[in-house]
Amino acid sequence: MEYVYSALLLNAAGKPIDEKGISSVLSAAGVQPDAARVKALLASLEGVNVADVLAKAETYSAPASAAPASEKKEGKGEKKEEEKKEEKGVSEEEAAEGLSALFG
Repeated sequence: MEYVYSALLLNAAGKPIDEKGISSVLSAAGVQPDAARVKALLASLEGVNVADVLAKAETYSAPASAAPASEKKEGKGEKKEEEKKEEKGVSEEEAAEGLSALFG
């Protein structure tokens, strides 16, 4: 994980994300850089605009309190009823039919 953090730190500092930079950040943090892992990270980030990815991630991770008012006003009883229906999956009649098929 520290390898990814080093790339994020370099991006935040406006520095190029390259082998030398990642190794330097890891060394400064007291981590002995593994050349294979550094190269693997760089290969996975090839062609990726880190700033764009981070901007998109921020828009998808809106806090729960930012839900529209219409969703907040939904009654707790309604929510529980829907959850119960989803948990059941099949009605009691359908379950009984299935059991009768088993025992002929």
